Amino acid sequence: MAASLFKWLSGGRLMLVSGAILSLLLLSARPHPLYIAVTEINHNAKDKILEVSCKVFTNDFETVLEKVAGSRVDLSAAKDKAASDKLIADYVGRHLRLKVDGKPVQLHFVGSENEEDGTWSYFQVNDIQAVKRIDVGNDLLYDGFNQQINIMHVTVGGQRKSLRLDYPDANASFQF
Repeated sequence: MAASLFKWLSGGRLMLVSGAILSLLLLSARPHPLYIAVTEINHNAKDKILEVSCKVFTNDFETVLEKVAGSRVDLSAAKDKAASDKLIADYVGRHLRLKVDGKPVQLHFVGSENEEDGTWSYFQVNDIQAVKRIDVGNDLLYDGFNQQINIMHVTVGGQRKSLRLDYPDANASFQF
């Protein structure tokens, strides 16, 4: 899985524009007026997988994960990496749901990393030959912030579509 993560990260497939915008918003760990998460979904036709990445403010993610865990969460602590990754995988698995061509699919956790004040988490869905439609249920961080905005970018066959979900809206569909 890590090799797959490296391959799709090094291939430049993540959309740098949304990452740059979110990085500009991630200026401090202090409370901030915007609560934004960006989810990228890319169909890798060659490897027949969906590559999924989510970027959120680290402090917001820690706040929500602390509610789930019932204890303090520090996503930047190297000694707690395995426990943090399990919390991230479980949380995102419950709050980001995908259907490809009407069939529910399972996200497989690939890894996570911290970047300035943001946390990236990476997932993939295996054995996706072709995509005509992706339905997304995305309520990431809605249980922590009623001002949450979830931006999604979905790319299939080189065609990119984007959508913004404002709390409490959580469902979107992308046709290709």
